[in-house]
Amino acid sequence: MGRKSNYENGMYQQLMEIMGRLETVEKDSAQKIDTLNKRINVLENENLVLKQENQLLKEDNARLKSIINNDSSNTSLPPSADQKGGKPANTYNGRKKTERKEGGQKGHKGTTLTKAEIEEKINSGKCKHEIKTIGDTSGQKYITKYVVDLAVEPVITEIHIYADENGKYVIPEEYHSDVTYGANVKALAVYLYSEGVMSNDRIASFLNAASNGELELSEGSIYGFCKKLAQVSETSISNLETEMLNQKVVATDATTVTVNGKQNYIRNFSIKNTVVYHAMNSKSIETLKKIDFLKYYTGTLLHDHETALYHFGTDHAECNVHIIRYLRKNTEETGNTWSNKMITLLCEMNKKTKRVAGIGSKFISN
Repeated sequence: MGRKSNYENGMYQQLMEIMGRLETVEKDSAQKIDTLNKRINVLENENLVLKQENQLLKEDNARLKSIINNDSSNTSLPPSADQKGGKPANTYNGRKKTERKEGGQKGHKGTTLTKAEIEEKINSGKCKHEIKTIGDTSGQKYITKYVVDLAVEPVITEIHIYADENGKYVIPEEYHSDVTYGANVKALAVYLYSEGVMSNDRIASFLNAASNGELELSEGSIYGFCKKLAQVSETSISNLETEMLNQKVVATDATTVTVNGKQNYIRNFSIKNTVVYHAMNSKSIETLKKIDFLKYYTGTLLHDHETALYHFGTDHAECNVHIIRYLRKNTEETGNTWSNKMITLLCEMNKKTKRVAGIGSKFISN
């Protein structure tokens, strides 16, 4: 019994020691786990910050890539800004800096209004005339200065339509709606759209601001004005294109515009006193084939070396200014001397052609 009791006591002591050790290990483990959890939380926060920084870097990288890949085909940049062969764009800038000063050049006729012209405008009654005095008006002598300005104010015209002898109201087409916009507003809107190439929302904002917010024009209204103009202009545009079809040379160029966030183009065809515009979503051959004028034109197209245009017309010409840029680029890149001599030849030919043309016009006038 004594041995058994001692054995059991020994086992009990060992068990207690093991349990004590386990408790110590559990405490140490709990502390370590707590420390690790705190460290994990810190790392998770750091990881979140790094993710945010990484996203910013990705966006910035994409922005920089888009800038690097920009050229005349996907932005409003001119062809001279294109990077070719990995060389900086300005290597190919063929524009030659002149020594002329800014502003009007010597010999150029100015367009500043004179007092005589202003007095003529006042006498014509076409301009509102007001007089403002400065100084003591009791004296009889004064000097006159003129200020030419523009007064912009909203005008509301109330239309009264009376019944005829049968009691019937005959309402003109333009007054079918209770409220319509007048001819001046429509004319300004379509002018800004066609000549200024402004977007509908900017036109609306501009005219609303000019009227101190009283017009309350919407983009839809501007679109309606321009669509109406396009409809009534179809015959006139057709007549202008018919006139150009009879010309030996017609110039053409394309201007980049943004339509609903996408790059589009406005293609113009012009002669001395006529210009016709076409909206295009690309410069491709397939898009150009949709323009009726190009289908039937058999003369010479003058353009800036747009290769797609060589599929139309019967002959082609390029602006001498662009040709000179190409020749200058050849000299700069290859060191050839013949391209400089060609520039001199073209310039001399141009001068002599103008001189001969001037002599011819004098003979004709006589």
